[in-house]
Amino acid sequence: QVQLVESGGGLVQAGGSLRLSCAASGRTFSMYTMGWFRQAPGKEREFVAVISWSGGRTSYADSGEGRFTISRDNAKNTVSLQMNSLNAEDTAVYYCAAPGTKYYYTLDLNKYNYWGQGTQVTVSS
Repeated sequence: QVQLVESGGGLVQAGGSLRLSCAASGRTFSMYTMGWFRQAPGKEREFVAVISWSGGRTSYADSGEGRFTISRDNAKNTVSLQMNSLNAEDTAVYYCAAPGTKYYYTLDLNKYNYWGQGTQVTVSS
């Protein structure tokens, strides 16, 4: 079982940066791929970035490639998403999540069983 709590959201001007963090409970954090997803008003939840359990592999949605960086600290049970050059299209609730299976690398949100409560990111233009 993994419990997740996001933080770091807020209001930022276009072109600015934010760093989201997700704190996980449980001793098995280092066994799980971790993902960031987002949901904008009126839209479906979508993939943003994922990092493997060891941190050695990452993947990004095209929308965030080159602007977003996902990282993790297994000693502190945290995963972060550094977001730079933000624009209005990045406005959404951002969620961190973990799949239901250990040592499973996936970008498919339907494979993610554990979700945080979300943190709002609003980018003003």
